[in-house]
Amino acid sequence: MIKAFSLVLLSCSIALAQSKPTDDNKKSDIRYNLNDSGSHYIKATFTNQVWLRLNDNNPGTTVLSDPANNTFDIGLRRTRMQLFGQLTDRIFFYTQFGMNNFNKISASPGYNTAGTHSNRKVAAFFHDALGEYEIHRKGNSFIRFGGGLTIVNGFSRFSQPSIGTIMTMDVPVFAQATVDQTDQFGRKLTVYSRGQVGKLNYRLAVADPFPIETNGAVPQALGVNSVFAQKKHKKQFEGLLVYNFFDTEDNTTPGYMTGTYLGKRKVLNLEAGLISQKNASWRKESADTVYSNMNLWSVAVYADMPVNKDKGTAVSGYVGYFNTDYGKGYLRYNGIMNPASGTTNAIAGVSGSHGNAYPMFGTGSVVYAQAGYKFKDGFLGSQGTIMPFASLQHANYDRLTDAMNLYNVGVNWLMKGHNGKLTLNYENRPIYKTSTVANEIAKDGRRGAWILQYQISI
Repeated sequence: MIKAFSLVLLSCSIALAQSKPTDDNKKSDIRYNLNDSGSHYIKATFTNQVWLRLNDNNPGTTVLSDPANNTFDIGLRRTRMQLFGQLTDRIFFYTQFGMNNFNKISASPGYNTAGTHSNRKVAAFFHDALGEYEIHRKGNSFIRFGGGLTIVNGFSRFSQPSIGTIMTMDVPVFAQATVDQTDQFGRKLTVYSRGQVGKLNYRLAVADPFPIETNGAVPQALGVNSVFAQKKHKKQFEGLLVYNFFDTEDNTTPGYMTGTYLGKRKVLNLEAGLISQKNASWRKESADTVYSNMNLWSVAVYADMPVNKDKGTAVSGYVGYFNTDYGKGYLRYNGIMNPASGTTNAIAGVSGSHGNAYPMFGTGSVVYAQAGYKFKDGFLGSQGTIMPFASLQHANYDRLTDAMNLYNVGVNWLMKGHNGKLTLNYENRPIYKTSTVANEIAKDGRRGAWILQYQISI
């Protein structure tokens, strides 16, 4: 069935490529200038990502109590609206409103209630709401302070991604380390400073994480493996340093870092980031409750640059090492916009192993890499160009007897850059079963998924 679906998608792509081009919107943004020069302004944006997906489900998967070896679903991966602006030379505000992972099963992960499905009418929420003040600027160098509900944090560039400019089908979600556990879809109530000092870009933050009890699901029971603690709440301390060897990156909006510039900039960066929180998790050890600190850090190299400026060809690549210590035995399954609702084949010591889920987060280490090549502008004539890509997540989590390897390969059809983009992606993931080794799970084959995404971004 997977092969048949891939042929259908390919046929649809060819048919679309042969159709007449639509009118090109020459206006680059929705903007209202507050002064004659345009340096003070208010701007609005909109992004929508529609997914069509055929998934080979994990063993035992059920959809609304019916057994399902595979599923075809339609969903909104992300629908977002932004309103932000530079009110004076020093004052900046930013807001974002929208929803995520909206399909027939999951209206939005943050709004599930214990024992019931989500209410599909309350899926949208404020992702960001913050204000900034710039205390210093000289040329390209600046220092700003801000606060509010924001994704600004440490760890890595993919912990705070610009979702409208992703090169791959999706971001590596494991880098959003506490997503919908002690944050709101990656955002936390935070005070921070960010800036550019010469070639060095920095962001430093202190965040007040949300209690795990408020994420909309029943907190995991206290047991031998670490889970997020329900007592001794502490602040998070975060930092990210990025050294720009060539061009500096776009710093307009706080936090969000571009996936690919499609050859518009020459970027080569070395980055290092961390997140630290005392007493973030707890577990049982004999009759005692033991608390563990969460310490997450990464180092990475990111390159995105033109190959031939005249033709518009470009390359993009990223390689990073992530050390993820949530506490002894921590392991979390997750499936992006999971098309399933349950399983008859539970795995000992983990939950949520149905549908397309896999052990995404865990105590251990991860190596993540991605690469892509943008063909020349006009490669498809008036229909734009293409950019094939591939990515690998290699995770060595303590409770896995075998390393977790997640592969993605696909191609972007860039009709109008990131503003109009069709992406076809194949994902291949491992499946696991209860191991003969106590408290571990063992690899038990692989499953795949075909995804077709249509993105419109204004």
